Amino acid sequence: MAHTEYRGCELPDDLFYDLDYVWVRPEGDGTFTLGITDPAQTMAGRVQYFRFRAPGTHRAAGKPVARLESGKWAGGIPTPFDGTIVRINPAVEQDPGLVNVAPYTDAWVVVMRPDDPDKALERLHTGPEAIEALKRWVDRYDIQCMRCAD
Repeated sequence: MAHTEYRGCELPDDLFYDLDYVWVRPEGDGTFTLGITDPAQTMAGRVQYFRFRAPGTHRAAGKPVARLESGKWAGGIPTPFDGTIVRINPAVEQDPGLVNVAPYTDAWVVVMRPDDPDKALERLHTGPEAIEALKRWVDRYDIQCMRCAD
C-alpha cells in the first residue's frame, strides 16, 4: 500500500477520505470498508470504548455507524453515503485500542453496502488532492501522529 507520511501520520494514497475522520476502501463486491484515519485516532487519544450500530441497520449519509470514546473525545463515526451495515469489526469491539495501533488494517470499523454503489464515493476524495487536504487538517489541529504501543 503506497502511502504518504506527514508529521508522523500515515496517509495511504489508495483510500477515499471524507477529509475529516473517515477513510473508505471499495472492496470490489459492492461493499465498502470504513475506518478512521491516523490523524483522527491520534487526535482522539487512546480509544477506550467503541459502540457499534448493529449489522443490518440502515444509516443515512452523515449518521454514525459507531461511536467511540477516549479520554479526550467522544463522537460518532459518520457514514459518507446512505447504506446498510453488513459487518462490524469484532476485534475493535473487543479491543478498542486497536484503532490507535492499526487504523488502516486490523482496526477497520464497519463494512457497508451502499444503497447506490455508483454514487457511494461521490462525496469522498482520493489521490494527491485528498492527501493535500489531509495535510492541511493535520496542520490545523497541530497533530503529530504516533502509534500507541501496548
